[in-house]
Amino acid sequence: MSYFNELNQAVGEPLPDWKPRPLPQRVTLRGRTCYLEPLTLDHAEALFAAYQLFPDDGHWTWLPREPDKTIEDYKRWVESVITINDPLLFTVMDNKTDQPVGTLSLMHIDPENGTIEVGHVHYSPLLEKTIMATEAQWLLMNYAFETLGYRRYEWKCNSCNEPSRKAALRLGFQYEGRFRQAAVVKGHNRDTDWFSIIDKEWPAINQAFRQWLSPDNFDQDGKQKQSLQACRK
Repeated sequence: MSYFNELNQAVGEPLPDWKPRPLPQRVTLRGRTCYLEPLTLDHAEALFAAYQLFPDDGHWTWLPREPDKTIEDYKRWVESVITINDPLLFTVMDNKTDQPVGTLSLMHIDPENGTIEVGHVHYSPLLEKTIMATEAQWLLMNYAFETLGYRRYEWKCNSCNEPSRKAALRLGFQYEGRFRQAAVVKGHNRDTDWFSIIDKEWPAINQAFRQWLSPDNFDQDGKQKQSLQACRK
C-alpha cells in the first residue's frame, strides 16, 4: 500500500500511536531447555572452560576480539563489559546442569526507532547445534518483540562468516544486503551482511519457533521431526 502527504508526495506508513520503546533490562528469560541471565563474573570460569573444549581457536575468527589465553584475561574482559548497557550481554544457562554454555547480547539499541540487534554470539561446544542454541535465540527475540515492543530485530555478520549467514536465514531473518568495506577487523577488511525480522513478520515466526521447540517435535533421541524452516511453511 502507498501513502501520500497533502502535497501528493509518497511517504511511509503512518504510525500515529508510536512511542519510544523501553530499554532492555538485566532480566532472566526462562525456556524449556535453557535460560538466559545477565553475564556476571560468576560465569567466567565455567564459560572459559567450555570454550576450551573447542579443538582450536576457529570459533574466534569472526569475533571482534582475539582469543583469551588465560582465565585471568577472560575475567578481565567480563569485568569490563558487565556494567555496560549496550551491548547488554546474557549468559546461556543449561537447564539440566545450571551451567553456563555460551553468551549473546542485545546491542545497537535504539528505543526511539524501535530497533535492536542480537550480537556477540559466542556458543561453546556444549551449546552448538543443540535445542538450547535455537531456544536461546528465540528467548531474546521474544523479549525484544513481545515484552519490549521493538519494531525491528537485526542480525549482522561478516560476509565471510557462512555459518552465521546460514543461522540467520534458518532462524527466519530476511537478508537485506551487503555493506561493502564496512569495517577493518583484526587487520582485515570486513564486508557486513545485514538481516532483519520486523514486527509484522514476528507472529508467524514466533508460532514456528513454538512449534519447533515443542517436545512433540523431537523423538526419544532428541532428533527433530520437522525443521524450523518446515515449521514456518
